[in-house]
Formats: sequence, structure tokens, C-alpha cells
Amino acid sequence: MSDPLPAPAPARGTATVADNDEALAPETCAPATPAADPVAAELPADVAPLDAQVESPPPSTAAPAAAGAKATRWVAVLVLVLFVLLIAWQVASDRLVPYTARGAVSGYVAQLAPRVAGQVTEVMVQDGGVVQAGAALAQLDLTPFDLAVRQAEAGLSRALQSNRVAATGIVAAQAGGTAARAQRENVHANSARTLELVARGFLSTVKADDARAAQRSADSQLQQAQAELDRAMISSGGREASSNPEIRTAQLQLEQAQLNRRFATLTAPTLGVVTNLRLAVGQYVAPGTPAMTFIDARGAWITADLRENQLGNVQAGDEVGIVFDAVPGTVFKGRVQSIAWGVDVGRASAGGLLQNLPQGQWFEPARRIPVHVELDGGLEHWPRAARIGGKAGIVVFAAGHGNPMAWIASGLLHARAWLSYHY
Repeated sequence: MSDPLPAPAPARGTATVADNDEALAPETCAPATPAADPVAAELPADVAPLDAQVESPPPSTAAPAAAGAKATRWVAVLVLVLFVLLIAWQVASDRLVPYTARGAVSGYVAQLAPRVAGQVTEVMVQDGGVVQAGAALAQLDLTPFDLAVRQAEAGLSRALQSNRVAATGIVAAQAGGTAARAQRENVHANSARTLELVARGFLSTVKADDARAAQRSADSQLQQAQAELDRAMISSGGREASSNPEIRTAQLQLEQAQLNRRFATLTAPTLGVVTNLRLAVGQYVAPGTPAMTFIDARGAWITADLRENQLGNVQAGDEVGIVFDAVPGTVFKGRVQSIAWGVDVGRASAGGLLQNLPQGQWFEPARRIPVHVELDGGLEHWPRAARIGGKAGIVVFAAGHGNPMAWIASGLLHARAWLSYHY
């Protein structure tokens, strides 16, 4: 027999079933090794291949964003809490420890004016000078007043001669009565001021007794002078002389001339200070025209403007802490003397009808009411550096000192006193 034909060889690129089974056997299956990339092999060691760069995921940004949002929420909560605390402090402080920096030193300020007209011949005080009560401040020309006195004396003499009454004794008695009357007016004016200061606690009650005694003495001196004048009138011509209209008219003219001569000297009404002096020698002054500014040194206080919603618990007698800008670093003690009952809102009228107040803001500012505050101890403890019109800040302890609000307000007031060194 002929040999069997050989099996045909498998075509190139094909595999037999046996080969496939052997390739798929688990015992002989091995992981495929990727072929080496010639381009990647040539790259530096610190540069990753392009496919690695593309396939690597980006870093996550979720954690930083969450942290930022959390911080923002905490800041918002903190700001809200601070705002609520600030509002609560404002409301509580206005009711328990109202504070204002709109305070000013006040006092008795008088515009001294002569009672008669004349030309100034001498100014006897300097600007800022301290003067005693009754001290001469300025002198007007006495020439016309002396002439008026002599003319009045001549008229009285003529009237007395016509009634056969000696003029010498009556003129002297008339002059004594004029002096006694002027002295009485001066004593009563000074005594009234002294009694007012005693009533407010600035002076002791001994001063009040002295003032009343001086008033009684002045009254008795005037009565004595009037009695001497009546006696001179009677001894010189009888009782009918005092009722004579000509003599009475001449007496009044002489008294007026003597008073005008006395008024030609401008004097200090009380102990005080002359300020803003502008009066000069040669200047002509008219009656009632202010010639100089006079500050009474026997009384001073603080006028503080508090908002209406701060006055709910404020009463006369409440303790007050006071800070003067002129005396930095020191807190003074005082008390509320009184609260003003009204202020001028500036409402005008036209055609007999009231006009509306001008509105310039969406929220109108609160009205402020003046509060009269006086220093403990009176003028003896008043700081010399504090002048009329000087700035002052106050805290009214409406609920006393035994509460935390008062402690905090007192500490802030002391800090405000020390800050006065810088502004």
C-alpha cells in the first residue's frame, strides 16, 4: 500500500485547536508583558509618560471649600452676637447709667452796662482781672454830673429861700438820705445773692444770718437819714415846708442828680472776673448798652444735654460722675440739681399760624433736655482750670453704684478721663 498523504500544514497566521487549548490552559497562561515604549525610555526620570499624566485624577478641592464656608459662618455669627450685645448695652445703659459728652460749664454771666450816658475817662480793670464786690471798674466823665448836682442844689436853695427855710441843713440831710438809700439797695442786692447761694448749699448758714443782719442795718440807717431830713425840714420852717411842692420837687431833682453822679462810676456787683474786655478810654457809652462782661465767681455748675429716652430713671439728687476736658485723668463727683422742663424747638409762625418743623433727615435726631448738675463740695472743690463754656462729660448713676452696669460705666468714665490727655 502506498503511504498516506501527509496532513496539510496550517496556514501562516492560523492556529490549531490543540494550540488554542494549550494556550488557554490555566497552567500555562501567563500575564502579558507590555512592550517597551522606545519614546518613554528616552524621557527623563522625573517626567512621567503622557498617558500617565492624562490618566492621573486631579487633586480634590472639596475640603478647603468646606473649611472656608465654616469660617465664614463663624464670623457672621460673631458679628451678629456683637451687634446684639451692643444694642443690649445701649438700651440698658440709657436706663441705668445714661452718659453724655455734651456737657458744658455754666455760670452767672452778666453784661454790665452803665445807668447813665457819658464818655469813659478811665478803665480801672484789666481783662481777666478778679475784682471784689463794689470795686470800681470804669469811670465816666464827672463834669456834667457835677454841674447837674450844683444846679439841683441851687434849685433847692431857691425853693427854701422862698419859704424862709435854711438850705444848709436840708441839703446835708438830703445827701445823707441819698447815700443811705443807695447803700440799702446795694446791701439788699448782695444779701439776696448770698441767701440764694446758702439755699443751694454753696455757703454756710452763718453767711445767711450776716446777710439778714446787714439788711436790717441798712433799713435802719435809711430810716434814720429820713428822720434827720424831716427834723431839718421842721426845724427850718415848720411842718408845712415838707409838703411844699416846690421844695419837694427841688429835693427830688437833687437826689436824682446825686444818684446820676454815683452811677457814673461802673462798679462790680459781686466777687467775680471781668472777661472779654473791649471798653477803652474815650469811648462813649449809652444807658443799657453792655460795656463789659462779668462772671460771678460765687456760682458754677454743669449743663448736660441728655436724650429724652435717657431721662426715664433720672431724678434730682442722683449721683453723677463728671469728667472735665480741662482736668484730664480726674473724675469728679456731683449730683443732679434739676431737669429742665422745656426747650425751644425753633418752630416759627407765619400769618398767625405755626409752621411745620423742617425735615432734613429720614430719622429725626432725638430731642435733648438740659440737666443741671452741681459739683459736690461747692466752689471749694471746683477745679480752677474749668472755665465757663468748657466741655464736660457726665454719667448719671440712676440706679446707684451697686450693680454691674454702674461698675462698667465707672470704668469707662475713668478711661475717658485719661483719654482727655490726647484729645
